[in-house]
Amino acid sequence: MSEVAVSVENVGKKFRLYHERNQSLKAAIMRRRVSVHEDFWALNDVSFAVPAGTTFGLIGSNGSGKSTLLKCLSKIYYPDRGTITHNGRLAGLLEVGSGFHPELSGRENIFLNGSILGMAKKEVAAKFDEIVEFSGVGQFIDQPVKNYSSGMYVRLGFSIAINVNPDILVVDEVLAVGDTDFQEKCRQKFIDLKTAGKTVILVSHSMGQVREMCDQVAWLNNGDLVAIGDSGPTIDKYLRSLDGVSE
Repeated sequence: MSEVAVSVENVGKKFRLYHERNQSLKAAIMRRRVSVHEDFWALNDVSFAVPAGTTFGLIGSNGSGKSTLLKCLSKIYYPDRGTITHNGRLAGLLEVGSGFHPELSGRENIFLNGSILGMAKKEVAAKFDEIVEFSGVGQFIDQPVKNYSSGMYVRLGFSIAINVNPDILVVDEVLAVGDTDFQEKCRQKFIDLKTAGKTVILVSHSMGQVREMCDQVAWLNNGDLVAIGDSGPTIDKYLRSLDGVSE
C-alpha cells in the first residue's frame, strides 16, 4: 500500500450566513433582537487519502467546496469537525499574490513569502536566482509588487512556492493565469515534482488539464464527496452529470 501524503477524515466546514445582523451593541439593544442567521456547511464529512508522489485533483462546479477544502488543507481555514493530517512540508498557492506586501519590492517579497512558507533566510538566498529566473519578472524585481500585473503576481508567487521544495504542493487554478510559455513551464515543473516523488493537489476547471496531469481526482458537489478514483473515469462521470446523464 502506498504511503499517504495527506489524509482527510470526516471533514466538515461551516460558515454562518446572516439574514439580519446587528452591527453594534447599540443596534442590538435598539432592535431588542439577536442577529438572524443560519449555518451553511461548505463541506460535509469529506474523507479521502492522497498517496505520496501523486498528482491529485479536486473537481466540481462552482460552490462545490473545492477551494474551501484547499484552504483547510493549507490551514487558512480549520475544519469544524474531522481532521486533516499531512506528512512532510506543505506549501500552498491559493490566491494571486497571497502573502505579498504590495508596498514591498519583488525582491523583498521573495524573502517575506519564503519566510511565511517556512524557509530560512539562507535557503531563500540560495534559491533567489532560480526563483527570479522561473518567474520571468527579473526586470521588475526591485519594483513594488503593487505595480505588477496579475500575471506577474502569480508567476512570482508560484515560483516561490515550488522553490520551497515542498513535499506537498497545494495549488488553486494557477495555470489559468499567465501566457502559454509560462503555463508550459508550470506543466513541466509539475512533471519534475512528480518525478522527484512530490505530491501535488490542485483545483482546475479545465478537465483536459486535470485529465492530463492528475492520477486521481475527488469530485465534490455542494460540499459532499460524490466520487473518488482514477482521473479519466471519474471526470467522465462528472461531465455526464453536467449533461444530465444519470449513471
